[in-house]
Amino acid sequence: MNSVNLKQLAQELNLSVSTVSRALRDSWEISTPTKQRVFDLAKKMNFQPNPYASSLRKHRSRTIAVVIPEVANNFFALAIKGIETVAREKGYHVLIYLTNEEVAEEMAIAASLQSGRVDGVILSLCGSTQDTRHLLDLQQRNIPLVFFDRVSDGITAPKVMTNDHESGFIATEHLIKAGCRRVAHLTISMSLSISHKRQQGYEDGLRRYDQPWDPDLVIHCGSDEEVNYRMIKELFLSDKRPDGVFASVEKLAVQVYHVCRELGLRIPEDVKVISFSNLVTASLLSPSLTTIAQPAYDMGKEAATILFRRLEKKYIVVPEDRVMLPAKLEVRASTMSS
Repeated sequence: MNSVNLKQLAQELNLSVSTVSRALRDSWEISTPTKQRVFDLAKKMNFQPNPYASSLRKHRSRTIAVVIPEVANNFFALAIKGIETVAREKGYHVLIYLTNEEVAEEMAIAASLQSGRVDGVILSLCGSTQDTRHLLDLQQRNIPLVFFDRVSDGITAPKVMTNDHESGFIATEHLIKAGCRRVAHLTISMSLSISHKRQQGYEDGLRRYDQPWDPDLVIHCGSDEEVNYRMIKELFLSDKRPDGVFASVEKLAVQVYHVCRELGLRIPEDVKVISFSNLVTASLLSPSLTTIAQPAYDMGKEAATILFRRLEKKYIVVPEDRVMLPAKLEVRASTMSS
């Protein structure tokens, strides 16, 4: 049984209880020498804090929420693993909420989380979100919020992203250097900042290599897979059939494969394909898919690390913090010269 409590530890050190408590939490407010004194004595006296009692005193649930738009995208599965790695180290539980790309569901989840059932929220916006006032309500209730991947530029909160504009440029450049002269871009909801940045990178890539920008080669897809498939098929049946496709998300690249198979088009001989994707099966597709791979696991870890720094107040987190992690071009058979 533990016979040493926080008050006794503070008396022995001639420090206040609050100072000792913050030192044990590794708070930025306490100097390193003082922390070391506290740690050394706590170890010597075999002091063991009671995390359950601590959570009750602070009215904490020791649970965080992760809100994502879909599970079919392997990116989110990897990001969740990164988040859970940090949460487990901190002794926290993770609740996963799925919006299914529906803003109404995102609003309902945000309203539910305002009850205090979680200590913080890590969120990636759904494609149809334009008005983000429901997320501001979370902040007004002092529930820390961190965005990752699909972020809101209209809310002051930490954001973890990849270099979407640069990656869009690199993807387009890669297709042009592979010999493509009619590069199509398949994008998702333009209400998302990642869509704007990836398309801007695509357009800048065309300009850099003196390729004409044709609005008919930009297909704005949505959440309805049948509609997406029909639009992609119509593009390939048109007199502006592309010889290169840059898909902004992996599910659209997979549909390009299906359309090409139906129409008897060969990849990469007739059309070359590149996509943002974290599919572990990308190398197993026939032909293997060239990808812009985001560091999904690391993005999840970084988002969780920022959230816990805010919860533990280890140091001051600037609300506008933007962490940019680089994506990586993985060249495979779908863009190789025949």
